[in-house]
Formats: sequence, structure tokens, C-alpha cells
Amino acid sequence: MAASFRWLLQLHKDVPKAARFYSEGLDFTVNVCTLRWAELQSGPLKLALMHSPIDQSTQKGYTSLLSFTVTDINSTVTKLIALGAELDGTIKHEVHGKVAAMRCIDGHILGLFEPA
Repeated sequence: MAASFRWLLQLHKDVPKAARFYSEGLDFTVNVCTLRWAELQSGPLKLALMHSPIDQSTQKGYTSLLSFTVTDINSTVTKLIALGAELDGTIKHEVHGKVAAMRCIDGHILGLFEPA
């Protein structure tokens, strides 16, 4: 039997805050959330959040990049900023649609794409 994908893991200093960020900002379903571990889901994708005593945002470079297709990039950017994210550059208007990068809590990067 072939291996099957289980989840993608991110490290965070504050797991409940990170779970709230993905739940309220990108409509993830929270399956489990404790102070040290959370499992969230969006369709078939599972995102695991684990507590780390190391501040990931002080590390050089990007800790991870997750890319999402959204229906309204402007409202998604507004929601994520209200939850503590920062726009990394500007929203680009390309032929194929709008794209944006968001630097989120603990230094993780989200790519957003709104098809044309």
C-alpha cells in the first residue's frame, strides 16, 4: 500500500493564537486545540500546529510557505491583518489573477491567489 499524506506541521510559540488565526482568517476547521498541539482542516488538507519555545519570527528567511486560493483577496488580506499578519509587498494584479504574500504570526508566510 502506498503512503498517504497525513498533515503539514508548523511550529508556533502560541498554538491557540495560531489556531484562531487560521480558523478566523482562512476558515479552517479546528479539530483539536490544546496549549501544545492543534490540528486544523481545510478540505482534505490537515495542518498541525505544535508548540515551540523558539521564536520562529526571529529566524532568518521564511519558516514555511502555504498557498491558498481565495474568492476575495482584499477581504482576506483585511481579515488576516486584523489577526496580526502583515502584507509582504503589495497585492499584484497579474493576467491570471491577483496574488499577495502575507507574513503571519511566528514568521510563517501565506501566499494568496484570487483567480481572474
